[in-house]
Amino acid sequence: MTDRIASIVSGSLEVKRRFFETHADEVIKAAALIAEAFKANGRLLIFGNGGSAADAQHIAGELVNRFLQTRRGLPAIALTTDGGALTCIANDTGFENVFARQIEALGTKGDICVAISTSGASPNIVRACEQAREQGIKAIGLLGCDGGRVAALCDLALIVPSNDTQRIQETHNLVGHVLCELIESEMFPLQNRER
Repeated sequence: MTDRIASIVSGSLEVKRRFFETHADEVIKAAALIAEAFKANGRLLIFGNGGSAADAQHIAGELVNRFLQTRRGLPAIALTTDGGALTCIANDTGFENVFARQIEALGTKGDICVAISTSGASPNIVRACEQAREQGIKAIGLLGCDGGRVAALCDLALIVPSNDTQRIQETHNLVGHVLCELIESEMFPLQNRER
């Protein structure tokens, strides 16, 4: 069992290493795009399915509350949290519209989206990115595999070079923390870190 654990950890670290070796500049650009939206009074709308839904909520929570600093909250909304809206939309117009309808209702030009998908192929993620584009809302993709259909719909696609869902999700989690730290330091450069 210890050999198996070592193999799992080694594989996870290798995927993260490969991603950040080739995508660090894009992560910096993503953080800058989000900070730019916040500075212009825009909001961050984040969405994904399953584990990616949990990642969306995690990132939103860190930005609304705090990451390393005590500071004002930043307007980040996980579109995965409103059970009433999600089930109403899914029931009435189909699950492929659960995020697109929320973007239509809540999003305005100047906002920014982060679409999280390990495959880049989920119909509801594709439709949400199409809706964002229709409304002039920039989209960042936090993706895996080859980026799928979502990659082409994003202004910036961060694609983890793996076909292993677990390794992609683990890397997405780290990217989320890196983004939060970079955004916070850009928005509040003179405040001290507290944790």
